Amino acid sequence: MKQLIQGSALGCDPGLETHARRDSGPGAKLPAGRPFARTVLRQFLWLAVILVVHGCATPVVVVPPPSAGEPIVPVYLVGQGWHTGIVIRRADIPQGSWPEAGDFPQAEYVVVGWGDRDYYQAPGPAGWLAVKAALAPTPSVLHVVGFRGPVAEYFRVNEVVELAVSPRGLQGLVQYIHDAHAREGTQVVAPLGPELYGDGRFYPGREKFHLFRTCNVWAARALRAAGLPVRDAIRRKGLMAQARRLGRLLQAAPGD
Repeated sequence: MKQLIQGSALGCDPGLETHARRDSGPGAKLPAGRPFARTVLRQFLWLAVILVVHGCATPVVVVPPPSAGEPIVPVYLVGQGWHTGIVIRRADIPQGSWPEAGDFPQAEYVVVGWGDRDYYQAPGPAGWLAVKAALAPTPSVLHVVGFRGPVAEYFRVNEVVELAVSPRGLQGLVQYIHDAHAREGTQVVAPLGPELYGDGRFYPGREKFHLFRTCNVWAARALRAAGLPVRDAIRRKGLMAQARRLGRLLQAAPGD
């Protein structure tokens, strides 16, 4: 358990294999020959479309930051390898606003990450899945884990930043997470597959994953929905640097 937590992916930037998997099986081989070349060409054409769409993307609805004297609620950004995840105290989640949080009745906190559906759930390193996820829009998944105890202790080998949001900001953050689930008319989304580590569940995501919407971009937009002035960041380092300027560093990552 401890080893899995230390190496686990909190989000999923599938172009970079840095997190622990449920086993260490060999990665998938890339197909060879002309069919593969045609596939790569199609993916680069997709990238051209993504660049245009990304520039015209609908902005995240944000709420004002906490005003003087307004109560604040702590949330946490955890960085590991190339990934980021957002931690919320379960008792702070407004009743009924994120139904899937009810799947963790014993948890004190929940941490949520987002990424490519196939790659994130793969039992071992999967090279072709990484290439596919990076080059074309693919279905997404949310990974939610419940745990107890201090956040910095649970993620003791990861960077942890505490951020203060208002109650309205917390509602905006939770609404963003709620809307990220592929609900398809259902109030509560059924989990997918086995967990990655700990008391975890995968849930189908609504948005598509691609090179310009990584786990870190998703997390940045979630924090922006909470009222924090955070810009999109494809890489973990860019997002964590912004978080450090806005919040309180509880724990630095080894080597930083």
